[in-house]
Amino acid sequence: MANKTTAEKLAAIQKGYTLDGATIELGAAIIDGELHKDAPVRLPLAMMNRHGLVAGATGTGKTVTLHMMAEQLSAAGVPVFLADIKGDLSGLATAAVGSEKLAARTEGIGQPWQGKTFPVEFLALGGDGNGVPVRATVSSFGPILLSRIMELNDTQESSLQLVFYFADKNGLELIDLKDLRAVIQFLTSAEGKDQLEELGGLSKATAGVILRELVNLEAQGLEKFFGEPEFDTAELLRTAPDGRGVITCLELPTLQTKPMLFSTFLMWLLADLFEDLPEAGDLDKPKLVFFLDEAHLLFNGASKAFLEAITTNVRLIRSKGVGIFFVTQTPKDVPADVLGQLANRVQHALRAFTPEDAKALKATVSTFPVSDYDLEETLTSAGIGEAVVTVMNDRGAPTPVALTRLRAPESVMGPSDETLVRSTVAGSALLPKYGTAVDNPSAYEKLTGKAAAPTGPAAPGEPPVPDSGDHGQGASDDGSGDLDAEARRIEEEILGRPSNRPVARRDTARRDSAPRTPREAPSRQEAGVGMMDDLGGALGGGLKSMARSIGTQLGRELLRGVFGTSSRRRRR
Repeated sequence: MANKTTAEKLAAIQKGYTLDGATIELGAAIIDGELHKDAPVRLPLAMMNRHGLVAGATGTGKTVTLHMMAEQLSAAGVPVFLADIKGDLSGLATAAVGSEKLAARTEGIGQPWQGKTFPVEFLALGGDGNGVPVRATVSSFGPILLSRIMELNDTQESSLQLVFYFADKNGLELIDLKDLRAVIQFLTSAEGKDQLEELGGLSKATAGVILRELVNLEAQGLEKFFGEPEFDTAELLRTAPDGRGVITCLELPTLQTKPMLFSTFLMWLLADLFEDLPEAGDLDKPKLVFFLDEAHLLFNGASKAFLEAITTNVRLIRSKGVGIFFVTQTPKDVPADVLGQLANRVQHALRAFTPEDAKALKATVSTFPVSDYDLEETLTSAGIGEAVVTVMNDRGAPTPVALTRLRAPESVMGPSDETLVRSTVAGSALLPKYGTAVDNPSAYEKLTGKAAAPTGPAAPGEPPVPDSGDHGQGASDDGSGDLDAEARRIEEEILGRPSNRPVARRDTARRDSAPRTPREAPSRQEAGVGMMDDLGGALGGGLKSMARSIGTQLGRELLRGVFGTSSRRRRR
């Protein structure tokens, strides 16, 4: 290898990246320190669902790389999902302006550059930002992902799975956090506690931990992420009238305070897509490509069950026509079982300032195929906007490793004007569908006998109205007190200040939007008896072991989806 001439190396790269079919143009190869625009480096569009990794130290150009790839995917008619962590991906909606420096770069790699805009849809988690609000019901989110957000241990997660199973079997819709709190409160009340204790599934101490974690979520403002209308993940698969793929940009302006929610919510989106999309096999182009920035947040401190679910999802969703690109600093941020599923690699420069950095560098080099480059030297000397690339070719084999000067985006590498973002959101076809939160009757109302608070345009600004009637309808027979009062007490205990939780209203008005017709609510006693009839003593060994031991519809209900998710569309 060391004796190869530059011409031989050039010929090997040219041959390796001569591909059939449509491609994503990544840039031009750098060989022996010289840029060769006659050696383009490409990624087959048909192989984008084999997943990929974009890695590199901070400031080396990872975000610009995914920006550039998203543009070309959109132009090829492929919808894209991006998590806008730094706030600069909104520039996709604004055409870039050329400059002498930019012209020199694009001419050097043979890129025919022209400023362009792209069809962008702006979303925001629960309305935390300018975008169209994205919400999920607690039931759809499922116990595994919710446990991840609340950082529950394995025992507490298993108990939460039991709570979800109970709610599913007894027609208690878990729409928002107050619904889940109501079900837990019931299961530890006089009516439900005795039956549940025989199962050994939920101790009062564990219930207390979960309740406190729920209040913590609410104290962080996360309750607005759970509710209705639930976002339909099929919206991510849309194309614009001109045939270009819609780039869905999820705003994350407060990621620093909610990193766990961000990463887990993205996995909910993928899990929901996995459950809904039909098998597609090998396609000429993917149905959707995800770029998951700050991917290490998915895996830090994750439980074994969560990691297994991610690995399963990544392995299987390929056949549904969905590609996933993890964006992070080093490959060691991604578990080996997941990393082994990533066929396409764009590795930006790494630093080796500390012994840990040096170890990470050696580990990264070991994951590449044998090449004509000294990768330890190349990865520490690559410039901004340069990366070491190897991808899966159209025959399913890895392409030669190539140090590549990457193409420049044709839209603004930075945020669009906020006025443009707001006007785009205001004109979105999704805003009438998801813009206003609703509160349909669900577990809380069924278990407490209270009506849901009015929702819709008239609800904001209305002052809380104290309940002038019998508060005892929300209390359990054992004198545990009103559910909302208990939640306020816990919140005050944790936060060290008076609670701002309003007292629940009685049924004084009907909501503006038509609610779903709920199943008839079982009484508390009937719910407990139904639980015993359905489960008996089978859950003594744990929810998962039971689900694995029986091949019935009951087992499938317990497992729900890959992450314990249960889309409302699939529940109908």
